[in-house]
Amino acid sequence: MPRKIVQGPIRDKERTKQKLMAAVGKIIKTKGYSGLMVSKIAAVAGFDKKLIYEYFGSTEKLIDEYIKTQDYWSQMSKEIDVDISDGGKELSKIALVDQFESLKKNKELQKIIVWQLSESKPILKKIIDQREEVGEALFTHITDLHFGDKATNYRAIIALLISGIYHLNLFASHNGTKFCGIDVKSDEGRAEIEQAIKDVIDMAYSK
Repeated sequence: MPRKIVQGPIRDKERTKQKLMAAVGKIIKTKGYSGLMVSKIAAVAGFDKKLIYEYFGSTEKLIDEYIKTQDYWSQMSKEIDVDISDGGKELSKIALVDQFESLKKNKELQKIIVWQLSESKPILKKIIDQREEVGEALFTHITDLHFGDKATNYRAIIALLISGIYHLNLFASHNGTKFCGIDVKSDEGRAEIEQAIKDVIDMAYSK
């Protein structure tokens, strides 16, 4: 017989923490990062601001915790399970195409990326460093082994693809639909971009 889940301090604490993080997301989505003040977060969550300090230690740590749940690369390493005997080719395709689609849907992460590009803050530097750690592990243990002395060139190719993924999604979300004549808001246009991502990776592995 399954154990009955009962109400208690631990469960209440986790529920409160989730609501506080959800409040951060709501503010980022509607007001942007300038609205992330402790009193505002507490008000949106419906809790006393003292709970932010009690459960997270500071507003910055709460925001950091939230950003980690949204960052694609921080979560990706836990979710993708694929055969890497091809030197990471299929992994690269799956990861980047999935990132392209995930970023389209995640308006909060779009705001966070804009924030990272427009301001220099320790909290943002920390998440960038964490993202780099994930990427470094994937490069070092998978693709670098395949490419050998051409490993840095492949890293440069991935850097261009990821930056393109960021820009095309932010462009489509904020200013327009067509980029190089491709409607990046349409299913057909996005399918063309996804195929191009795969083609570039195939070319890199065939060199």
